[in-house]
Amino acid sequence: MKYLKIFKKNWPEVIFFLAALTFSWWLMWHTFIYKNGSFLIALKAWSDFASHIPLIRSFSLGDNFPPEFPLFPGEKMRYHFLFYALVGLGEKLGIPIDWAFNFPSAISFFLLLVSIYLLAKYLFKSRFVAILSVIFFLFNGSLSFLEFIKTHPLNSSIFSAILKVKEFPAFFPYNRSSLIAGGFWNLNVFTNQRHLSSALALLIFSFLFVLRSSKNNTLTLKSCFLMGILLGILPYWNGAVFIMAMAVFGTYFFLSIRLKPLKLLALIATTILITIPQILIIRGGNPQALISYHPGYLIHDRLNILTFIKFWVLNLGLGTFLIPLGFFLSGKEAKTVFLSFLSLFLIGNLFQFSPDLATNHKFFNLFIIISNIFIAYSLVYFFQKNVIGRLMLPFFILLLTISGIIDFFAIKNDLLFTIPDFPNNPDITWIKQNTPTNAVFLNSTYLYHPASLAGRKIFLGWPYFSWSAGYDTDKREILRKELLGASFGNKNTICNMLKANNIQFVSIEKTNPPDFIPNFSFWENNFSKVYNNQKSGLTIYNVAKSCLL
Repeated sequence: MKYLKIFKKNWPEVIFFLAALTFSWWLMWHTFIYKNGSFLIALKAWSDFASHIPLIRSFSLGDNFPPEFPLFPGEKMRYHFLFYALVGLGEKLGIPIDWAFNFPSAISFFLLLVSIYLLAKYLFKSRFVAILSVIFFLFNGSLSFLEFIKTHPLNSSIFSAILKVKEFPAFFPYNRSSLIAGGFWNLNVFTNQRHLSSALALLIFSFLFVLRSSKNNTLTLKSCFLMGILLGILPYWNGAVFIMAMAVFGTYFFLSIRLKPLKLLALIATTILITIPQILIIRGGNPQALISYHPGYLIHDRLNILTFIKFWVLNLGLGTFLIPLGFFLSGKEAKTVFLSFLSLFLIGNLFQFSPDLATNHKFFNLFIIISNIFIAYSLVYFFQKNVIGRLMLPFFILLLTISGIIDFFAIKNDLLFTIPDFPNNPDITWIKQNTPTNAVFLNSTYLYHPASLAGRKIFLGWPYFSWSAGYDTDKREILRKELLGASFGNKNTICNMLKANNIQFVSIEKTNPPDFIPNFSFWENNFSKVYNNQKSGLTIYNVAKSCLL
């Protein structure tokens, strides 16, 4: 009877949480499956997973301790790898890789939805506000639907066109026909960057805990130490979210007078002690990995006041007006919360934290999550005030979600790209069975290289992945081409260079020529061939055997 009464009182939340869990489960399994010995990867996730799967496999099938980036071995790990290491550990323990990957991804996304709901409900004491906040997060409010309308006239066929759409209407800067960076605001971010949901959820839950505890004066030194430990693991989980956490908590503590100095000191000191070793390793003294002043985010090269306003009106949509309205209508505590997260919008528009400026989208993702709560509050406020507010609410909800609905169907209708794994792929199978788990391959091709899928490291993966993490890919790419092209002239020099870079095997694929042609005859005549697959075109040479001759 007790549980029945609880259910009757909270049945809307129970249904909502079940729906959120179901959607989270579907979203992750829809974009990644492992079936009959093959990876089935959504086309829109294909590029990101070309980095994530080798990282997972380096822990499950390879020997990657102390951790190195498997697409740029020989230097310290500079990528936040911990989530993928745990996925790899799961596969190593016998869990199928899709379960090891999708289960924590789905739970993480579900917890993110729950954290948004609970924060919104806490701030505005309204289930309606909380539910709308989650809906606005799932279906972004940018004006990308305007780009869709340009090619799909407003008539009866537009509904059918939305159901069949396969591409995002706008994705600046990769598609420069519009200033709308739609691909950064929709669900594609969370299906591709599986480690992001859990990090954001941890941040929001921690922030909500501080809000509740400081308001009720129940925040203890012990809980501050515990929270410091949780926040302290973020650099290895998601480095950008760690920076965001420091900005949000720092701003909140500056604006709020509730937290006592001793407790604040305990939280900060614990976090710093745990993060310093991680930051020193990840940054590695590389200037490319350091913070730099870069105003304007994606429109830096055309930055002026009018372009800045246009960019954010297009990307925030109706929220441009409803966010400040919700702020002014809210109470003091809610205003403090909003200002704390507003720091992310300012930081993301002023600074750059990695060579790839586009990765700043994470700052705006979290800012928009919090902003959606204030958008929802402003709509509910007027809904409760008068008839006009009630009549206009469905129209406003449609305007705030139509772009996200179109983007959702682009994800739903996405194609699955099949990549054979062992034992279906004999190249992966041979490498897995006949090479050391810590072997490094000099590779002639990049993406989904069979050595990577077997858990081994390749000398240089697709350069973007390593470059964006702060590695000097230009230097290594030159060396890779020089080695494969036998530019050093003689075998002894090549052998010495291979050994100096800890390369045990050389793999050359003749059927998939890269942007340069290796010196096939040199390798064939001077190095010991240990594997050749005429169908795939892959030939593998053993460095140790060859350089003893």
